[in-house]
Amino acid sequence: MIFGTTKHAAAILALLSTAATAQESILVQSTTSTANSGLYDSLLPQFNEATGITVNVVAVGTGQAIKNAENCDADVLLVHAKASEEAFVKAGFGVSRADLMYNDFIIVGPADDPADVAGTSDAGAALTAIADTGALFASRGDDSGTHKKERALWQAAGIDPTTASGDWYRETGSGMGATLNAAVGMNAYALTDRATWISYENKADFEISVEGDDTLFNQYGVILVDPEHCPSVKVDAGQTFIDWLLADAGQQAIAGYKLNDQQLFFPNAVK
Repeated sequence: MIFGTTKHAAAILALLSTAATAQESILVQSTTSTANSGLYDSLLPQFNEATGITVNVVAVGTGQAIKNAENCDADVLLVHAKASEEAFVKAGFGVSRADLMYNDFIIVGPADDPADVAGTSDAGAALTAIADTGALFASRGDDSGTHKKERALWQAAGIDPTTASGDWYRETGSGMGATLNAAVGMNAYALTDRATWISYENKADFEISVEGDDTLFNQYGVILVDPEHCPSVKVDAGQTFIDWLLADAGQQAIAGYKLNDQQLFFPNAVK
């Protein structure tokens, strides 16, 4: 009897310990650029040291990350498609959205520059030239934040590139790294976020062709998944992560992350 009681008590303690550990971890559905750039490798150990909370990240395209969060497979959503993020909150999937940080998009291309767009800061004019010359363009085609931005840029230029799908317009249906690999392999232009480009190693002779257009601004937002829609959400731990990111400690950690002496993300949380 004593052995059985001790065994029972040990089992209860083990369960309690497991539950406590689970409560100190959260799941973040995230865009790929924040993971592929190494930002989380820098930020998350700092957050864990400050709070004891472990952050597990699923890095996918923004569209897929939002779908995963809608399906309650997340505590926090961190992506970069503001209109879609606001729609996510309005539909009751998220508590509220906050600006976190920004960088910019760029168009990269081969050194021989077949569309003659290198050095321009007019994204619309560059895309028009690419379409007019039939120069190859590699698109993610995956409803990611980058793909959403790309579609908006084509639309603003009055061009539907999908009419040339499989011709000069090549849709990879893949992430940013795979799409850049395809672009380099095909000698094609591509739209990418700057952080991914800085951390990308297989550049060959590719260069930044277009940058500096205000329309290429790339804002990131962070959202706590609404527990009224998803009762499984770890509200306290998730909100602690968001609060840390938006406070001085997180904002300084974001600003301090650099690769090749280049800052990849610029914090802009509203104080």
